[in-house]
Amino acid sequence: MSVWITYAPWGESLAELTEAARQAERAGAEVVWAPEMHRSATISAAALAAGTESSMIGTAVTLAFTRSPMITALEAMDIDELSNGRFILGLGTGVRGVNENWHNVRWESPVPHLRETVSVIRQIVANSHRGEPMQYQGECEHLRIVGYQRPAPPVRTSIPIYLGGVGPAMTRLAGRIADGWISHELCSPLALRETALPALEQGLTQAGRTRRDLEVVVSAVCSIDDDPATARRWAAGGVGFYATVRSYADFFALHGLGEDQQRIVDRFAQGDVTSSYLGDYVSDRMIDQLTLTGTAEQVRQRLAEYEGLADAVKLSPPTHGLPPEVIRQAQQRLIAAIASWS
Repeated sequence: MSVWITYAPWGESLAELTEAARQAERAGAEVVWAPEMHRSATISAAALAAGTESSMIGTAVTLAFTRSPMITALEAMDIDELSNGRFILGLGTGVRGVNENWHNVRWESPVPHLRETVSVIRQIVANSHRGEPMQYQGECEHLRIVGYQRPAPPVRTSIPIYLGGVGPAMTRLAGRIADGWISHELCSPLALRETALPALEQGLTQAGRTRRDLEVVVSAVCSIDDDPATARRWAAGGVGFYATVRSYADFFALHGLGEDQQRIVDRFAQGDVTSSYLGDYVSDRMIDQLTLTGTAEQVRQRLAEYEGLADAVKLSPPTHGLPPEVIRQAQQRLIAAIASWS
């Protein structure tokens, strides 16, 4: 298989999360990823860095605007030191409501703001050990540091930065400035081919870069069981969760699933169902088109559809609406499948 297999581990505790990452590393996962939702992505990544030996460690994704670029750069250098140069800084904007309501940070011009954030982080990583002034004046970000010097050089003066993006403008930005792009959790080969890759190519062309300058990472909910129907139902909750977001209407319509999504939107809006039980209203065809489910062999065949389109696939076990014991079962079957594909 020419597509790299990477993994987003799950755990109720940091210890369980780290153990799952170790198992995935032994199974052959090239990267283990830490998200930012119920835990801090950077703290989780630090735990994974200390608990693994050879796999790359990435954040998928760290929220870019809820920390200062200085703090993000320092955390990136610390994790890179813990991992001996194995860290990938995945950055994303999040949505407006999360920024303003959860984190009390401003939401303005997200595309130029992220571009400037990346520039400042790269400047700090490259120069913070030199003791020289560091300055940046942009539309959204301002930096003026004098008389500051880290006591030792970083492990690397350039840490890879991947950008998460859904819309065309943010995806083009990844093509222009990033070392890699990380997709939305539901990214079919169709969506990758029809929407994401053209935007990435536009960004690459604008910057005078080529496809070889960018790693394309597809994210996928992956549910494996000897009974395909069981695997399909485990994955249903994640699809239902994303289907409640009205702004994804074009995405679902692209797959001929507009009516399926609207039924879920209507039920959710009427209060008929909470986000924990949306899987009951997700059709099998939604699951089949937007997730990787089935037996290990069936999923391996589905993964082959990304060859020639993506460089890596980030697999994650199903979690939405499932009790911990079921998530653990799904995770163990997924890690076993990764080992069988290696």
